[in-house]
Amino acid sequence: MEPTRRVSKADGSQTTDLQRHALLVAGIQTDHLYEDKASGKKDDRPQLARCLKALRHGDTLVVWKLDLLGLDLRHLVNIVHDLTERGIGLKVLTGQGAAIDTTTASGNLVFGNFAALAEFERELVPERTKAGLASARARGRNGGRPYKMTPAKFGLAMASMGKPGTKISDL
Repeated sequence: MEPTRRVSKADGSQTTDLQRHALLVAGIQTDHLYEDKASGKKDDRPQLARCLKALRHGDTLVVWKLDLLGLDLRHLVNIVHDLTERGIGLKVLTGQGAAIDTTTASGNLVFGNFAALAEFERELVPERTKAGLASARARGRNGGRPYKMTPAKFGLAMASMGKPGTKISDL
């Protein structure tokens, strides 16, 4: 079992003592503890990367709380999908995801529900984007980058291109 721990306050005001104790009680050896002192919104979590790399087929990743593992639901689903493909389980000790233990049928079912919700959310994003663009167009706003070439500049460029000896790089 390879657990991971994370605290979110860089000033040290949050400690990992509670997490460490729970993981040790769960039977995790201290040399298998990985700890990042960074915000969960940051991708750069070197200890998490080391932990995920160290896991082998048949291992189980043990986390204290589910929200300490993933940046958001989509990131979490991707991590667990990768673990599942590699034959690695996930067990959550406490919090909202405490029912998740992908080494059991019921835990797999609970995680399957999370994955379905994440997929649903992913499919809603393009719909919302299209609706937002349509609403903006209806209010007379057109998206996109403004043109650098104004009609006046374009006319000058066309006239210059008609002259012999004009270099395109000079335009």
